[in-house]
Amino acid sequence: MRGKHGLDSIDIRILSSVQKHGQLSKSKLAELVNLSPTPCWARLNKLKSAGLIRGYRGDIALDRIANFTQVIVTVALTYHRKSDFDRFEAHIRQLDEVTECIATGGGMDYVMKVFSPSLAAFQSLMESLLAAELGIERYMTYIVTREVKSQLPNLKKLAIKTDS
Repeated sequence: MRGKHGLDSIDIRILSSVQKHGQLSKSKLAELVNLSPTPCWARLNKLKSAGLIRGYRGDIALDRIANFTQVIVTVALTYHRKSDFDRFEAHIRQLDEVTECIATGGGMDYVMKVFSPSLAAFQSLMESLLAAELGIERYMTYIVTREVKSQLPNLKKLAIKTDS
């Protein structure tokens, strides 16, 4: 079975292993995907060249390093022209505090995840967004009290062929 981009089950196993474990030695990756090291490494390099692996990250225990406030913010823009979305998105991309921003359909235009050193610093950030005249009609904030679940999607389940 070949999925999107011509990926087969071995490619999916390689990508799943990289997603779960990050950078691995040639022998460890080969062991995890049940393939000999040289062809496994060749496939990994092909997947990298195809742009399917964007990078490697560490899962850092932020709460053990610093005090912070995490807030989920929903934003609705006043106008819905391409230029309005482009201006808002360009501004958001420059803010380190905003770690995730997704455009949504429905009642709100964006959902953002914001990390700030304090609630006061978060409020200053929101005031600066409003002052920047980005066309924000309204926003709602949700203070995160604890993280219940955070994980990457199960690649193997997503890659299952669904078009019959």
